[in-house]
Amino acid sequence: MNRLILGDNLEILKSLESESVDLIYLDPPFFSNRNYEVIWGDKGEVRSFEDRWSGGVDHYIAWLKERVEEMHRILKPTGSIFLHCDWHANAYIRVFILDKIFGEQNFINEFIWKRSSNRSSISRAARKNYDSIFFYVKGSNYIFNQIFTDLSEGSEKMYNNKDERGVYQKVPLLVSGKRNGDTGKIWRDIDPNLLGQAGMHWVTTIDKLEDYDKKGLIYWPKKGATPRLKYYLEQSPGVPLTEVWDDIKLVSGKEGIGYPTQKPELLLERIINMASNEGDVILDPFVGGGTTVAVAEKLKRQWIGIDQSVQAVKVSEMRLQKQKDLFSAPFSLHLHKYDYDTLRNSDAFEFELWIVKQYGGTPNTKQRSDSGIDGKTKEGVPIQVKRSDNVGRNVVDNFYSAIQRFDKNLFDRFKAEQKPVGVLIAFSFGKGAIQEVARLKNQEGLMIQLVKVEEFVPIAKKPKLTLVFNDLGLDAKGLREIEFIATGESEAGIEFYAWNFAYEAAAGFKADVMIDKEGKQVHKFNAGKHCIAVKVVDNEGLESLETIALTVNGVVKVTC
Repeated sequence: MNRLILGDNLEILKSLESESVDLIYLDPPFFSNRNYEVIWGDKGEVRSFEDRWSGGVDHYIAWLKERVEEMHRILKPTGSIFLHCDWHANAYIRVFILDKIFGEQNFINEFIWKRSSNRSSISRAARKNYDSIFFYVKGSNYIFNQIFTDLSEGSEKMYNNKDERGVYQKVPLLVSGKRNGDTGKIWRDIDPNLLGQAGMHWVTTIDKLEDYDKKGLIYWPKKGATPRLKYYLEQSPGVPLTEVWDDIKLVSGKEGIGYPTQKPELLLERIINMASNEGDVILDPFVGGGTTVAVAEKLKRQWIGIDQSVQAVKVSEMRLQKQKDLFSAPFSLHLHKYDYDTLRNSDAFEFELWIVKQYGGTPNTKQRSDSGIDGKTKEGVPIQVKRSDNVGRNVVDNFYSAIQRFDKNLFDRFKAEQKPVGVLIAFSFGKGAIQEVARLKNQEGLMIQLVKVEEFVPIAKKPKLTLVFNDLGLDAKGLREIEFIATGESEAGIEFYAWNFAYEAAAGFKADVMIDKEGKQVHKFNAGKHCIAVKVVDNEGLESLETIALTVNGVVKVTC
């Protein structure tokens, strides 16, 4: 399943399976020794920032190197890595990290992305307006798909002929140099060896020339001139990609989400298409504004995104939700703490799968005919998960029967060894369930283990949220201006607010404003009914949502 994970990427990378990822793109914080590298400003990012910069460039390289070592381990033999950096440390990164870990022989390209065409300011140095993207592979049998860019205006003008098939240019069929093989033979009374000062030869075999002619692909000029091949514009895939990328501009317009170092989707689209295929696994260990995972989702790849910042992970989540459609794959969000209400009301089957994994077990992927067994521990002990509180005795009774049917030999062995024969997980247990488990242990000599979710999944309270509005009247165009004020409260502290001014419950929250630090917005509305939603996110990544419905004109408060 696609995953967004909050945490230190080094620890998370260590937990990932070896040779499980096809492509890694990372855009780590650049070594600039400037405080603007703290982008989100939340606790996780500031803590990571302090770790990175305290010891100069050597410390920075050591910090990054141990992460890239883990990335090398989790890459498949056919996998590749694209590391995005700038002039501050690109030489250090290539020599002391990538060459050391991947090997000089596995360096493929250094792509130069020209970020901007702005002129240089008046100084004693030319303006630095590019980034480096290093492309390394793990082995010789790596995935590579040739990328083509659009033809230039000059190239298109070469297609200056037209027939019923389309626009074409005339490509020479004869090239200089003598050959004695098939390409040097006479064809249609034309002896290529007699042409030119040093002779010439056909670009292909005589059989191929005949095939071209049967298909009407050869242009026959007036007598005395040599034939040419008709090469149609629609046949041309474009210009093969070079190392200098000056055709992708910085983020602007609707694509921007307010993240200062946000990378363009076209940049990631090019990299992902070049070095992976549909269904492959893409990893971004510095997910930032979520561009990599958003593009990977659109291109039908699987993906994993990691970041130390709560805001980075939550903004990436909202970005994925905004582009979600019927064909989007599900994804899971992994935080330091989880909201009880969200877990309690989540999809029952997805909750069971997730809880079993969190407990360290192997989930049962069957939704039906599972005999009441949702998974098993590493030792094979059956697990049942109940997404409920105050689980009663009847659940214990049913689970007891299911355990025996599941594997009678295993049941007898665990009972004889005085080990738990089953694990029952729920939010809480009623008095009847607790008493029955005690009776089974005392009178029948078998143990069923009762485990509360909070014992292995950290649970916290989601923030409180209130939403009010003020009518500011009509503007010059007759639109109603409304001021909205959201107020969040959380013991962990509030990180930011996000707004959806055309909220539809069925479609989910699709943010129009993703990052609002103050919780205040002014928006203009046409006449009619409008539903407005606001989310508040706290320092743990937990959130609350409030909606308000307005009927304009008249501003009558109704229910969404």
